[in-house]
Amino acid sequence: MSSSTPGPTVGGLLFDRSPAVARWAPIALRLVIGGGFMQHGFAKLLRGPEMFAGILAAIGVPAPDLMAWLTVLIEIVGGLAVVVGAFVTLASIPMAVVLLVAIFTVHLPYGFSSIKLMSVEAGVAHFGQPGYECDLLYLAGLVALVFSGAGPWSVDNGIARRRKRAMPSG
Repeated sequence: MSSSTPGPTVGGLLFDRSPAVARWAPIALRLVIGGGFMQHGFAKLLRGPEMFAGILAAIGVPAPDLMAWLTVLIEIVGGLAVVVGAFVTLASIPMAVVLLVAIFTVHLPYGFSSIKLMSVEAGVAHFGQPGYECDLLYLAGLVALVFSGAGPWSVDNGIARRRKRAMPSG
């Protein structure tokens, strides 16, 4: 039996789904998920965490000032950890908590779809409040990284290689 699974063809090109090629998939997930978290964290930081704390207070989150700073820290540090592939499983836990809190305190009432076109006036589109779709996509990506590992070119992979070399043979 072959270790390579032929993939689909598009425009006559065959996409390789062999394990040697598939192992690179986590890099794309790491860059998008980690980068997205960092962008959200930096946006909160640049607008002022006190502004985000006001939003948290308005929706009834306890200790809103502390939770605002904690969220910013989780988004920036956790996002960076995911981008470089460092301690991805550990970093994913608080990141998943942030997503679940966002789903149940903010996005759930607006339904699933993250894109809600409300109107177009003078060629400008106006959108409604986003649903929980993007949060679920981020969660799915984190779960995929936890189960698949951070992949090559990651701190986690480097640590695993060092541990393997340090183990005695036999």
